[in-house]
Amino acid sequence: MRKTERHFVEDGPNSLRQIYKTVSPWKGVKNFVFIQIARYCPILELKNWIYRRILHMKVGRDTAFGLMVMVDVFFPEKITIGRNTVIGYNTTILAHEYLIREYRLGEVIIGDEVMIGANTTILPGVTIGDGAVVAAGSVVHRDVEPGTFVGGNPLRVIERKSP
Repeated sequence: MRKTERHFVEDGPNSLRQIYKTVSPWKGVKNFVFIQIARYCPILELKNWIYRRILHMKVGRDTAFGLMVMVDVFFPEKITIGRNTVIGYNTTILAHEYLIREYRLGEVIIGDEVMIGANTTILPGVTIGDGAVVAAGSVVHRDVEPGTFVGGNPLRVIERKSP
């Protein structure tokens, strides 16, 4: 089960149409601009600097983000990534989800020495343990145990490393 905070909206249109009641539009614009710079930037240290200093993400030493990685525009500060981790090309990391009558926020914690394959989607409220491997194209909708190789949609365990 994902660890998310649920916030209900009762009046008016769906929760996404009411987004600026929960987050400043200027924060969204600023974050969007810097995320787009980081997505196309081939300089890994500059990307990490943007993520740490401007977006306030917690990013460990020697972590590398592939081209086109999309982090949460509205709540990037809810994302923590450990040291020496690789986030594959075009991966999306979300810390929010807006539904019809509610929205949910959740921390995303990715451990040390984790490998996230290309085109993976990581949903809010999940923890991916140290040394885990996520296959390309997966949807991470639940926690991943340390040292586990997972993949697919729905996510399933492919292999567990012995301790």
